[in-house]
Amino acid sequence: MSGTLLYGGIDVSKLWLDVAVWPGETQARFASDPPGVTALAAWLGEQGVARVGLEASGGYERGVMDRLAEGGIEVCRCNALQVRRFAQAQGRHAKNDRADARVIARFTATMIDAAPVPRRCDLDPLVEHLALRRRLVGWIGDCANQLEHLHVPTLRRQVARTQAGFERQLKALDAKLAALIEATADWRDRARRLRTVPGVGPVLAAVLVALLPELGTLSRRAIASLVGVAPFDDDSAGRHGPRHIRGGRAVVREVLYMAALTARRHNPTVAAFAKRLAGKKPKVILVACMRKLLVSLNAMLRDSADWQPAA
Repeated sequence: MSGTLLYGGIDVSKLWLDVAVWPGETQARFASDPPGVTALAAWLGEQGVARVGLEASGGYERGVMDRLAEGGIEVCRCNALQVRRFAQAQGRHAKNDRADARVIARFTATMIDAAPVPRRCDLDPLVEHLALRRRLVGWIGDCANQLEHLHVPTLRRQVARTQAGFERQLKALDAKLAALIEATADWRDRARRLRTVPGVGPVLAAVLVALLPELGTLSRRAIASLVGVAPFDDDSAGRHGPRHIRGGRAVVREVLYMAALTARRHNPTVAAFAKRLAGKKPKVILVACMRKLLVSLNAMLRDSADWQPAA
């Protein structure tokens, strides 16, 4: 198979790393620990594999990606749904670790053309703080929902204490997030510029810094599609169907949604834009405002300019 480009696929789990090489039938299994990842990197080098694909696996994939990248191997984090649809299109319905590794390898060889963007390891502390913050907000909401239906005084006091504890943790975590951003010049400058926009608070600024590092480097269409606020056509022959958004980074979109609600009231540019869309469905207007806000933020970082109200 001399001269043939070889691609790898890795199925990542808590205990094992199953790897396959495409084209060919070569497969192997390594322990999902630092020595196992080191052995995997050496094995891929021996096989002549220059690019591998893997799916997100609850964070277990991060150490694998970093170690392989250190060894000069290109690593692509593949979309799990796309990989599964790819397997189904080939008539493959079996699902196990070895079969998944082969599918990922073939998907990487067939569907990925551009070189993968290196993983931003430096953002990990910020990403982990934001993940915990999202959990705390959810737990606080769960407590509030429970209090609406509890009538036994002792139970209400217990849940209220739990909620108050979560709220104290959230306040402390927000302070840590602010300190993290302030301690890094690049994060601090990006967050400060983003917060000059009415409607953009510290949470959205932190989310954009940590979970959307591409902001300011892509076109308006590309950044909207990446977040999942770009409308897609649904036309066929003479039928002109409604536009829908799908895919994208759900966590970013969730926080952007709340920011757009605020921007409609306090950001004159977004408010005027929403007014021009009067008559459309409320959800359509709000998604358009989300896209308008995101595109503006993208242009600001691209041009290194603070927000200015429209003339």
